Amino acid sequence: MNPQAKLLSTASLLLGTTITISSNHWMMAWAGLEINTLAILPFISKSHHPRAIEATTKYFLVQATASALLLFSSMTNAWYTGQWDIIQLTHPTSCLLLTAAISIKLGLVPFHFWFPEILQGTSLTTGLLLATALKFPPITLFLLTSSSLNPTLLTFMAIASTALGGWAGLNQTQTRKILAFSSISHLGWVTIILMYNPKLALIAFYLYCLMTIPIFLTLNTTKTLKLTTMSTTWTKIPPLTATLMLMLLSLAGLPPLTGFLPKWLIIQELTKQEMTLTATIIALLSLLGLFFYLRLAYCATITLPPNSINHMKQWQTHKSANMTITIFSTLSTMLLPLSPMIFTTP
Repeated sequence: MNPQAKLLSTASLLLGTTITISSNHWMMAWAGLEINTLAILPFISKSHHPRAIEATTKYFLVQATASALLLFSSMTNAWYTGQWDIIQLTHPTSCLLLTAAISIKLGLVPFHFWFPEILQGTSLTTGLLLATALKFPPITLFLLTSSSLNPTLLTFMAIASTALGGWAGLNQTQTRKILAFSSISHLGWVTIILMYNPKLALIAFYLYCLMTIPIFLTLNTTKTLKLTTMSTTWTKIPPLTATLMLMLLSLAGLPPLTGFLPKWLIIQELTKQEMTLTATIIALLSLLGLFFYLRLAYCATITLPPNSINHMKQWQTHKSANMTITIFSTLSTMLLPLSPMIFTTP
């Protein structure tokens, strides 16, 4: 990509995100989301591969539909109440339309079909942006309007997202699709606590990003796109491959790793809200995701292909050390002891 175009697109992404999360008016929030949509399109299509062009077209159509629904929701609310403030969304039809619009943008069930296909058609770096940074503005809008949304609908969508994210990921062999369904499953956890403790939902989203970033960066460093090539990653950067296993287990939510923290706090909060059955269901459904995380970890660290040598790693002509991966991998595995500092329950 042209350096000037890359700089402009990156600046536009930052601008769109900042406008959306800091605005109090629906039109400004909508404008920020549109800037984000247009800014990410060059990143998705930069490889000029037919799959990338297809993913770009799908992404534009889906996001345009979601933005139109969001605008229609805010206009309907303004028509009935005369209010354009984001926190003043009170009309039931507007709340329903907003829930649908934000769910499309986040890729929640039943509006999830576009997300794995688009992640499969892009590079791992662009997929990282789609799975983390571009989900922050819609999550912010959900947080601002959480008191007006339908708790039953959100709970159903959250449980369905966790179930489908784990179930659909079982049959995948492409790492990008596995991470896409992992994202859908984790957003189900974020959504289910949104109504009852927005602060905890935001912390859960932050920790999800913290765990997802090093996995995308590691797979990008080792050029791993399929499970079949994952068994040769140990010949490229052995220490990073060993760390990848811990990061995957953290994403699965196993103690004593960082990923256990959001699940622990969310189940605790649901129990306080007398939603013990819901907490039990979503905890059991997360076991589906545990299977494919373990399969990824097994392929990366234990499986050896029959035709590879086992006495030395591949020759590296470039410097393999990456401080970004080091920092994020440390945070994604070792934050659980700091949980009292991250979140203090009243």
